[in-house]
Amino acid sequence: MLTQGSPMRRFLALSILLAAAGCATRPVAPPAADRPETPAQATERRAKAARPAYNLTGYPPAVRDGYIDGCETAKRSEWGRKDAARMANDGQYAMGWNDGFAICKPK
Repeated sequence: MLTQGSPMRRFLALSILLAAAGCATRPVAPPAADRPETPAQATERRAKAARPAYNLTGYPPAVRDGYIDGCETAKRSEWGRKDAARMANDGQYAMGWNDGFAICKPK
């Protein structure tokens, strides 16, 4: 029997409250990949992103660009982007993007 002040009743009420609060939050939309961006805009966007946790010194610029874009996409930050044209035409960018996404995605 559940009385008004019983621990089980409070637990159920708290569970319902937390479930409702989770449903009420707005999901974070993934960044748009199709919005046009100049190389200068891309460089500026990447400069605002968090520095990679891994040392990317010595890697080609396309790998570094892809890594930052993939990592920020995995973290769902405002600086994330998946450049479809570069993914299709630049193997180094694609490799960096895939590595960055895989390393930074939540476990």
